[in-house]
Amino acid sequence: MFSRTTIAMDLGAGIRKALAKITGASLVDEAAVREFSRELQRVLITNDVEIRLVYALSRKTEERILKEKIPDGVAIREHAIRVVYDELVQLMGGEQYSPAVRKKKVLLLGLFGSGKTTTVAKLAKYYQSKGLKVGAIAADIHRPAAIDQLEQVCKAVNAGCYSDRSAENADKIIRDGVAALSHYDVVVADTAGRSAFDEGLADELKRVSLAFAPDEKFLVVSADIGQVAARQAKQFDEAVGGLTGVIVTKMDGSGKGGGALSAVAASKSSRIAFIAFGEKPEAFEPFDAKKFVARLCGFPDLGALLRKAKELSSEEGLQKAVEEGRLDYDTFLAQLRAMKKMGPLKQVMQMLGAYDVPEEFVGKSEEKMRKFEAAVNSMSREERKEPKLLKAKARQQRVAKGAGLKDDEVRELVDNFERMQKMMKGLRGNRGMMKHLSKMVPNFR
Repeated sequence: MFSRTTIAMDLGAGIRKALAKITGASLVDEAAVREFSRELQRVLITNDVEIRLVYALSRKTEERILKEKIPDGVAIREHAIRVVYDELVQLMGGEQYSPAVRKKKVLLLGLFGSGKTTTVAKLAKYYQSKGLKVGAIAADIHRPAAIDQLEQVCKAVNAGCYSDRSAENADKIIRDGVAALSHYDVVVADTAGRSAFDEGLADELKRVSLAFAPDEKFLVVSADIGQVAARQAKQFDEAVGGLTGVIVTKMDGSGKGGGALSAVAASKSSRIAFIAFGEKPEAFEPFDAKKFVARLCGFPDLGALLRKAKELSSEEGLQKAVEEGRLDYDTFLAQLRAMKKMGPLKQVMQMLGAYDVPEEFVGKSEEKMRKFEAAVNSMSREERKEPKLLKAKARQQRVAKGAGLKDDEVRELVDNFERMQKMMKGLRGNRGMMKHLSKMVPNFR
């Protein structure tokens, strides 16, 4: 029915496009639901989700949308979106992984190119953020550059690293490494891989596991292998006597990430523990199917946004001003700087639910923020405290000259500032907004 050669669109963009067939339909009847179901099938199959799982999900989704009793006060469009969300959560595993934050030994497994060594840095950064001291053991004696790479990534995140270039036995390296890093809370062993799973790798991993006696064993797979992740999970699970979970890397650059996640979840041999969605050590988190699917569907991650905004507002002394609905150019500048600390503008907009904003728009918006900051820095102290003064054309011209901007650009700043003033006053008056959001947004915390 669908060609596997079809270029796979981004999974989230595809799901959001499919959902638009429901939300944009003039009438949500059986025909509209069937059309939506076909679009969802196409998106999932082109993203390497197993056909059997896709058809099971689409059948259940259609049945629930058309036959399930809709709660009072809920429109059929909202009901349909909720059903899709629920079924996709189940497809991706359903549960949230909660890592144990304690002293432990962690064994990393995986084939060549899976991202094991860079995952060491990500794990280290994660556990360091929980207050634990992390060290790593270079137990890959086959890949020539493995030790150098591990030492580099550990240095980058201030993690300890034990290596022995003269050793020819991974078991000995493991035992010596455990002794050398005994004062660390979390010790991660980076093991050897192969281009494919074979008996030699299985035997070595059994010996390493026996010598290390790990508390947790994670298989690292790249998202671009899609459904094959399930087979690898089964092979490694049998080799080491039970995996704790699977870590999926490169989720940001593969159209097969959904296939990898759903295949592992369906295999029952393991579970998704962490996902990596970028190169930086911070681009890593425990897997939460609800949160992941909420992103795919385009739901805003307002919980994360508000927590981060509150933290940064406190740092910048903004909290009181925001609560009082008071805004001058000093607090406006502080808000711009706080937004920079929250991360790239694209990431912030995704937290707001704007997942499909063109890159060109994001680039222009970031440039405008830089110009706004330059303009505010060019204002006098009196002008910052008394925003009404900037209504004067002569003052706008002076600020523009001092900031190296055009008059129109400063005028735009003033207009945007006045709109934000009105918005803050409106938000201050809406005491029930957060309560309403907590009911409407699935991943609101």
